[in-house]
Amino acid sequence: MRRISIRVQAYFVPPLIYCIVRGGIFIDKKEGLIRIFSKDIRNILRQVSVDFEQVQEIRLRVHLPLLMIHNNREFYVTSDGKLSKVAEEAFRVGRKDLKETLEYMSDYSLYAFEEEVRQGFITIQGGHRIGIAGKTVTDANGIRSMKFISFINVRLSHQIRGCADKVLPYLYDGREILHTLLISAPRCGKTTLLRDIIRQISDGTKSHPGVTVGVVDERSEIGACYQGVPQNDLGIRTDILDCCPKALGMMMLIRTMSPQVIAVDEIGSREDLEAMAYVMNCGCRLIATVHGNSMDDIRQKPVLRELVQERWFERYVVLNGRGGPGHVDQIYDSRGSRLDWPGRRVYDN
Repeated sequence: MRRISIRVQAYFVPPLIYCIVRGGIFIDKKEGLIRIFSKDIRNILRQVSVDFEQVQEIRLRVHLPLLMIHNNREFYVTSDGKLSKVAEEAFRVGRKDLKETLEYMSDYSLYAFEEEVRQGFITIQGGHRIGIAGKTVTDANGIRSMKFISFINVRLSHQIRGCADKVLPYLYDGREILHTLLISAPRCGKTTLLRDIIRQISDGTKSHPGVTVGVVDERSEIGACYQGVPQNDLGIRTDILDCCPKALGMMMLIRTMSPQVIAVDEIGSREDLEAMAYVMNCGCRLIATVHGNSMDDIRQKPVLRELVQERWFERYVVLNGRGGPGHVDQIYDSRGSRLDWPGRRVYDN
């Protein structure tokens, strides 16, 4: 009997890049975002004149300065919305600001995010991820909940369409997608680049037809799902397991969704390697990211060293933050030899 596969996928909800609609009113990204903060911080952020497309993080710590990461640079935010390098000029975040911000972020229903809170983050509409820290409540099974939340890190979601255009041809061998590992230090855009690679191989390009992609989004950073619907566009042939452990999710996708490519963010554990071996042995292609500064850095990490020595990956893409989010510095083949990547000539001395 012939097997028939039917896929049902929720409609993509556009992220807060240009506007959102609330009660029939169009709200730009900045206004839509700052509404999640306390009233005092909201009034301050309204006065900040920088382009919020270049804002990466806004950090709140109780009794400490309000901080903003803009274009990879850290600034203190003053009471009148100025960016400063002087800590004494900064607005000091109060306990009331933290409590009020959490209420707005969770729509007064923090208990509804109980599972996410246990993992230390909340994902809100628009795909923005809210990291939280405070006193953890544990039991025999690990972290059960969190209370006295005193630290909030708002990581703004930015989808940069086309940032994978130049690197994508290096990730194919004919019509076959190569096993690829993206290497990047924090805040250099590895997830941004991964997101656009997924979108393009899922939708297809002029040179290559689209393929089915399975994404294990353990921390809701790739698809940034809100109530199960991705806020970032990952393509028309992409299926997402949201808030699922990577090793478990990779096995589940192989068994249930028949992906041709699996994409995961921030590998590193022994369990991840075992699941990746299973994926590759099933004939599925793998695209993953890992924290690191260079190929030498990866070779020095005990677990990841095996990947290089045994040539699991056929392409290594090294990013840096000097050219903006997702900027590629070097590309290597399975042997760890540099390919003739134009970007290398800019920085090599």
